[in-house]
Amino acid sequence: MEFTALEEEVAVLRRKLREHLDRWGLQDLVDEAQLCVSEFVANVITHVGVGTPTTLAVLMNGAFLRIEVHDPDTRALPTLVAADMESEGGRGMTLVEAITDRWGVQILDDRKITWCELATALSTPAPYDSGSRATRAEAILDLYGAAAPQLSSRLGRLSITEGEEAAIFIITDLLHWLRAHGRDADDVLDRAQMRFETQVLEAHS
Repeated sequence: MEFTALEEEVAVLRRKLREHLDRWGLQDLVDEAQLCVSEFVANVITHVGVGTPTTLAVLMNGAFLRIEVHDPDTRALPTLVAADMESEGGRGMTLVEAITDRWGVQILDDRKITWCELATALSTPAPYDSGSRATRAEAILDLYGAAAPQLSSRLGRLSITEGEEAAIFIITDLLHWLRAHGRDADDVLDRAQMRFETQVLEAHS
């Protein structure tokens, strides 16, 4: 979700976050997640600037709820400050440190990502390392989700359920494209399935 870093936007973000966590069955994490979002956005307002174009992404990372705030300033990094009880500021990231399982900052060429993760009671499937293939697919799913009106209700990146739905849309549209160009869609699906199974076997060998 793209937004402008303004104090009045924080209440909107907190409300949307609560709605999504309710849908995901993560009501027990609402308070902690809202606090993290508030502190991350406050950091952008204070240290990057009022009105900064910013993005909030909320997603699942295995069994962890991951919250990310993206902003364009790669120099102003959030840090832990030893603030005493009378200090007006400086305690934000200390609170994040206290209530999350882990947090950090990722620096990219055009932006930084301040993130944190909260453990959930959800189970996670056995790990499967798909390497760059899954990374490419995730980028495509996010782009497709942004373009598909059926998936326009998402907050930030697609959730696993929304990603699955987007994948179905993509595969269906590709089958239409193949048919429009005179190709046998079933044959292509069979070949893709065979290639997928071969790559899975190679990954586990």
